[in-house]
Amino acid sequence: MGKVIGVVGSGTMGNGIAQVAARAGYTVILCDVKEEFLLRGTSAIDKSLQRDVDKQRLTAEEKGKIIGQIDTTTELEALSGASFVVEAVTEDLNVKTELFKALDRITPPAAVLASNTSSISITKLGATTTRPDKVIGMHFMNPVPVMKLVEVIRGIATSNETYEKVRELAEKLGKTALDCNDSPGFVSNRVLMPMINEAVFTLYEGVATRESIDGIMQLGMNHPMGPLQLADFIGLDVCLAILNVLYDGFGDPKYRACPLLRRYVDAGWLGRKTGRGFYEY
Repeated sequence: MGKVIGVVGSGTMGNGIAQVAARAGYTVILCDVKEEFLLRGTSAIDKSLQRDVDKQRLTAEEKGKIIGQIDTTTELEALSGASFVVEAVTEDLNVKTELFKALDRITPPAAVLASNTSSISITKLGATTTRPDKVIGMHFMNPVPVMKLVEVIRGIATSNETYEKVRELAEKLGKTALDCNDSPGFVSNRVLMPMINEAVFTLYEGVATRESIDGIMQLGMNHPMGPLQLADFIGLDVCLAILNVLYDGFGDPKYRACPLLRRYVDAGWLGRKTGRGFYEY
């Protein structure tokens, strides 16, 4: 794997990936459609690293060096020299498909193209390129600098060589790579989202209060955060989108999103990011 990594999308996940890559010594080209998104992303990186400086896990000089390794751009063509690109754009098949077609055209033929998707088919994304063997899922967890897991998803055409490269890169970034095959929701969200959805149903049906539901899962199952709190943290719109992918992918009614979840999303109550979800922030 070369030393230049492209990251497309500078939101929560994208700026987190850029930060861990720069911290591991890679040169990062962070790309987004608007300058204001990039400024927001680099400001988040700065704040995150400053917390480590304040806790004396990092010197101010080291922080400066890490930030200096991240270049920002609004031009996708700037990734023409990257040996590895990971995208963290909107969780929308059409948006990702167009991006993969463009990256396929711009990047060197040997470059690996990875997606940080939480539920979209890697096989479908790979099929839109001339290099499906070099397309893979690299699903980081939020917050990226803290969480150790990278769920590595092989599409039907992903080669072992591509998988090995990604596993090695994940280790260099200080992460643990655990692999699975391409299937709706992969492992993480196929197991997590029905649990969150069931918690929403128990609230919807008046079985218990939000505090009881979360408290029972935290104290009884040793979860660090209750399912409703976690849904607010992830974003209720994201939870709904993933449940829809599971429902469409399997055609199984057990993945049907709770009407209360749909209602909250319709109201714009998306959780922590909008100040209100199952809780008020």
